[in-house]
Amino acid sequence: MLQYIQKHTQLPEVGIKNTLKLLTEDCTLPFIARYRKEATGNLDEVEIEQIITFKDQFETLEKRKTTILKALDEQGILTDELKSKVTTSQDLTTLEDLYLPYKKKRKTKAETARKNGLEPLAKMIMSQNARDIEGLAQRYTNNEVPSFEDALEGARHIIAEWINERVDIRNNIRYQLERFATIETKVIKTKESDEKAQKFRDYFNWSESLNRCPSHRLLAILRAEKEGYIRVKIEIDHERALNKIEDRIIRSQNECATQIKRAIADGYKRLLFPALSNEALSTAKKKADETAIQVFAKNLKQLLLGSPLGEKRILAIDPGFRTGCKVVCLDAQGALLHNETIYPHAPKNDDKGAIKKISSLTDAYKIEAIAIGNGTASRETERLIKRIHFKNELQVFVVSEAGASIYSASKIARDEFPNYDVTVRGAVSIGRRLADPLAELVKIDAKS
Repeated sequence: MLQYIQKHTQLPEVGIKNTLKLLTEDCTLPFIARYRKEATGNLDEVEIEQIITFKDQFETLEKRKTTILKALDEQGILTDELKSKVTTSQDLTTLEDLYLPYKKKRKTKAETARKNGLEPLAKMIMSQNARDIEGLAQRYTNNEVPSFEDALEGARHIIAEWINERVDIRNNIRYQLERFATIETKVIKTKESDEKAQKFRDYFNWSESLNRCPSHRLLAILRAEKEGYIRVKIEIDHERALNKIEDRIIRSQNECATQIKRAIADGYKRLLFPALSNEALSTAKKKADETAIQVFAKNLKQLLLGSPLGEKRILAIDPGFRTGCKVVCLDAQGALLHNETIYPHAPKNDDKGAIKKISSLTDAYKIEAIAIGNGTASRETERLIKRIHFKNELQVFVVSEAGASIYSASKIARDEFPNYDVTVRGAVSIGRRLADPLAELVKIDAKS
């Protein structure tokens, strides 16, 4: 484990060793970073998190090795060479490729062909030395294999499975998928006019390079597929991929080569490409998820660390049309002094009454700044405020109200304002976000 972590992190051995010891003693990441600097050699929280990540990876890898070794031993096929290859594997993909030829399979076409005694025929074809293939195949006909064509087909199924299990071939296709794959989408015609599908309209018939597809676009495409509006497929130059496989296997121009070519085409279409294209898409999604998390984290950090206006007396407005605009007045410490509702917009259109009310409130509570939520009717409310001639100059701000409704219905909000409804609590939150964003936003889950 120590060597594995050091290889992936390049951190000092002593620091890793002591961190692992502390982790086995149930010490948490914050505790180690803060109070055990002398033991870790001043590793920071990012480096300690790396150690934890690669520790988990190593443990998953070792657990899988144990399972595979046990399975191979039970099958009676665990040689010293195979055991060495399994125990020295450094990643899960290599390990699974190694185990693939020995994995107990569901009832496959190749397994059926083996039971019908066609493996020797497959081996003769793969030797590429055999002549009169049809005559050879005729010898393997029986009740289960009525004709030489059936015998050849069964042999090809076995050869296709062998090709599917070759690590070098799998890695070559992985390389082509990594470098040249495109992601293509097609709209499901019956869903094209669906109202909910329109937000995915850009991806109804889309094609671009998979490795250049930005994370937000890939995730949107996969969401559209999950919701049943489009079909997604990964494509590469199949002819080129088949030629690469043939170059690795075929070394003759006889009947055997013809049968092997057919087996390659079958194995590629039925086994290799579906599995490896799914793997490539899964890897791309994982990278997109990581990028999306980084973007969200960056945006959240900027939101949480927004400049506080400070201790000012604030009038906050949660704007709306039909239900009106909820207005609250807060003192310099954010305590609620007054609340009421105005109806400046449609359908009531009482803008004169609203202007008069806001003017009197700003005077009565000595308001120094106005905060307007950026939701429905925000622009209209801001225009209304700018029409008012205040006695003293007031600063007007539009404030993000993301998550304010979540807060207003939360236990924290109920504890703070047990005698007020959710609309008042939401407006208070908008005002407090202007005074001190961090103090107000930490009350809400980051995802909101």
